[in-house]
Amino acid sequence: MIRDFDDFCTWMYVVVDTLWQPLAPRFARPGPAPQCSDSELITMFVIGECRGWDVETELLNQWQAHRDLFPHIPSQSRANRRRRQLMLGINLVRQAILQLLDLAQDRQCAIDSLPIPAIHFHSVPGSNGEWKAHGATYGKVSSKQQTIFGYKLQLLVTLNGVIVDFELAPANAADLVVGLELLAEHSSLTVVGDKAYISGDAAEALAQDHQITLVTSTRKNQHHQASAATNRLINGARQIIETVNGQLSEQLHIERNHAHTFWGLCARLYTKLAAHTLCIYLNRLLGNSEALQIKALAFPN
Repeated sequence: MIRDFDDFCTWMYVVVDTLWQPLAPRFARPGPAPQCSDSELITMFVIGECRGWDVETELLNQWQAHRDLFPHIPSQSRANRRRRQLMLGINLVRQAILQLLDLAQDRQCAIDSLPIPAIHFHSVPGSNGEWKAHGATYGKVSSKQQTIFGYKLQLLVTLNGVIVDFELAPANAADLVVGLELLAEHSSLTVVGDKAYISGDAAEALAQDHQITLVTSTRKNQHHQASAATNRLINGARQIIETVNGQLSEQLHIERNHAHTFWGLCARLYTKLAAHTLCIYLNRLLGNSEALQIKALAFPN
């Protein structure tokens, strides 16, 4: 049972630490073990993302009040460096959760993308080239009628709302191209996409090579219109995607970047996506009666 914030932190730590133990040897570093263990640090960052503490100074200040939970809080520079070192491990924790999560086994999915700005639009001319060197570009966000400089995050989400895979691409990359790269890593799925994924050739190739059925909404001028059953599937998938996108944007602030480097951005994205999956896992593990309590403690805003 989760009664308060301390309980939530304890449950989160136990899950992270259990999954981390078999992964830890792959991330071993020379020298004495740090006072704040990798499991503790990952848990602190994951919970911080849930709580909206996505600036490291704020996160570390907030944890000062909870030294009974995490007695050893590293300095900002050390915490930042260690999270970058552990970011692939954080993603492996997320992938390990997916193996345990029954909802992640759903063979019906939706695909969509979210804008990930790298820096404010007006700051691009004076930037040092770090972002352009790692593929950041200008790109239009049609849903918001704006142009960003940065990336887009392609998401593959089950119709139960679990993010099973993702890919970060330049902001000007076509959703269809990036989506095909992402789906090529999977098989035996039914995947729903919007009009950006319409392509007869792509659908045929996915069906033949990966046993993936790509279902998209149709344009008004297309000769063959979607059936009523297909439209119901598409509408249901759109609701799921909008819910997940809303969770990532409004609760985990995924479209708000505080990183100064590309690898810092990646570390934050891995942490946010792991936080989303961990909260779903805790909800499933503890039952529906705990779900509202977990949401209130994890996402107080």
